[in-house]
Amino acid sequence: MYTEARIPAETIYFQSADLEAWRNGTYYHSYEKLGAHVRSHAGQPGVYFAVWAPHAQAVSVVGDFNGWQFGQHPMARNEAGIWELFIPGLQAGEKYKYAIQTGWGEVILKTDPYGHQQELRPDTASLVADLSYRWSDEAWLTQRRQRNPQDLPISVYEVHLGSWLHDSLDNPPSEQRSVPVTSKPGARHLTYRELGDRLIPYIQEMGFTHIELLPITEHPFDGSWGYQVVGFFAPTSRYGTPQDFMAFVDRCHQAGIGVIIDWVPGHFPKDGHGLARFDGSTLFEYPDPRKGEHKGWGTLVFDYGKPQVCNFLLSSALFWLEKYHIDGIRVDAVASMLYLDYDREEWLPNQYGGRENLEAVAFLRHLNEKIFEQHPGILSIAEESTAWEKVSHPTYAGGLGFNFKWNMGWMNDTLRYFQVHPQDRSNHHGSLTFSLWYAFSEHFMLSLSHDEVVHGKGHLFQKMPGDDRQKLANLRSLLGYLFTHPGKKTLFMGMEFGQTREWNVEMDLDWWLLDHDPHRQIHQLVQDLNRVYRQESALYAEDFSSDGFEWIDCNDQARGLISFIRKDPATGESVVVVCNFKPNQYRNYWLGVREPGRYEERINTDAACYGGDGLVHPQPLETRAWEAAAWPYALEVNVPAIAVVMFKLQSPQQPG
Repeated sequence: MYTEARIPAETIYFQSADLEAWRNGTYYHSYEKLGAHVRSHAGQPGVYFAVWAPHAQAVSVVGDFNGWQFGQHPMARNEAGIWELFIPGLQAGEKYKYAIQTGWGEVILKTDPYGHQQELRPDTASLVADLSYRWSDEAWLTQRRQRNPQDLPISVYEVHLGSWLHDSLDNPPSEQRSVPVTSKPGARHLTYRELGDRLIPYIQEMGFTHIELLPITEHPFDGSWGYQVVGFFAPTSRYGTPQDFMAFVDRCHQAGIGVIIDWVPGHFPKDGHGLARFDGSTLFEYPDPRKGEHKGWGTLVFDYGKPQVCNFLLSSALFWLEKYHIDGIRVDAVASMLYLDYDREEWLPNQYGGRENLEAVAFLRHLNEKIFEQHPGILSIAEESTAWEKVSHPTYAGGLGFNFKWNMGWMNDTLRYFQVHPQDRSNHHGSLTFSLWYAFSEHFMLSLSHDEVVHGKGHLFQKMPGDDRQKLANLRSLLGYLFTHPGKKTLFMGMEFGQTREWNVEMDLDWWLLDHDPHRQIHQLVQDLNRVYRQESALYAEDFSSDGFEWIDCNDQARGLISFIRKDPATGESVVVVCNFKPNQYRNYWLGVREPGRYEERINTDAACYGGDGLVHPQPLETRAWEAAAWPYALEVNVPAIAVVMFKLQSPQQPG
């Protein structure tokens, strides 16, 4: 029989400084005291519970240990509206909820907003969790603190863990490769540790620098892909325990792979056990639905004007960075936070009559200041789809403080261009070159994400015009263009081998395609693009300045050609790129360059090993003088149809 130990309103757990920080929105590590924590009190081991519910008449902790009966273990309320209780004898693994008596007497059951673990859906109880783990990644963290990710090659593999691969008895790695084959229908999800065995070697093989996980924060509905979060401090139990996820991150770091999680501070679902009307009031959400609801998504909007709500969200971000050693967050749906009229017919203007949510702006700036202050070297990426200025600029310069922004404009324009039949692309040439007019206004990350391969849009392969051979040529050239255009890179799972059907959250990727040469060759191309990208500093060192880019020719729309130079001013190295997006070969084409010498071909997406026609340059090319042109020298090259080719000046041989 468990006994109750009530804690006085002034406790050893919440000091006056804690409560002041809570009220001011500066209690950054509130997760250390709110929630459920295994500890001792007055010499007795047990579990301490704390929950914010200022409008409740009474709150009790309920669980199997008391038959889920309200009133068996009542909590005490302190001056900040936080209810506390220590229950001796409880241990990690215990199921619990908060039974909250609202202002009108109704008793509702809620999971713990700060809970570190929840039951596997469809069950919804919180679990008392022990987050102890022995990490082995100190060398990685030390290196991370000392480096600026904006100066590094960043190639991100975006993954939904539940549909990358399921478990099946007939699902061993192939003898010829480490990639899997498709599992049987209904097979279970792989655990975090099993994913460590399968996914991490695959990412290493492919050469990606980071993995980005669609939200692994706990969520009740699989069809939300994780974007309707209930547990902002809990890794989903679909794939295992908190320690299992820690082990996955640890192994990623030991393998030289950074881990980014999608983080969703913009809205939350209306599920009865979650944050919605938590203590009977609109506690976490704005009270007016014109500001506090996204009807199109069926979700509620956090009230960024409440310091305690900001505490909750700031603590969540820091929690993942500190307890799980995450290397970055991609903040979802930033535009929905910034604009009060986002996807709304009725909306409330701000105090100046404008459409900007000034409270959300202040929150995002505060968030980025704090996470970079405490964790230098991490990534904070904004999914922001509008022309809001200085999203990825420091707050002291008037920015929102992110260090990267997804380049949604590049993605939309480029995919629109590639969907045009190649013979008609001359009329759409501006869609291809427009991105360079603004490429250096933000610290952009080029993203071909999950959003582009669902909801009837078709996968990248399906978007391409022509027969299968033409589709594959276009896909190869798109990938080549992605890896040579200024900006860091993100590629959604399945794109690396030319998935041919839309992504389905309930099914595996079509790994069987790798039994066919065209898809195995696309797979090889992405490996080689990642390898060359990491080897050639000119392709990443100066991504955010015109010092790292120079057009050779951006106006040859008649032939569907563009050419440019990527440069690393620090080393003086450069990569020359020519892109042909029409189905015509151009032989003996003069490609202007600045420096004389011998140039070697680094990547040619038309190479036979990638499934192309094989119009390559097996031997280095000598420059020719081109005194009558804007360029002092030229390479006489053969430009293959629908292809991207990279050349690099060979380093002078040293004597002896």
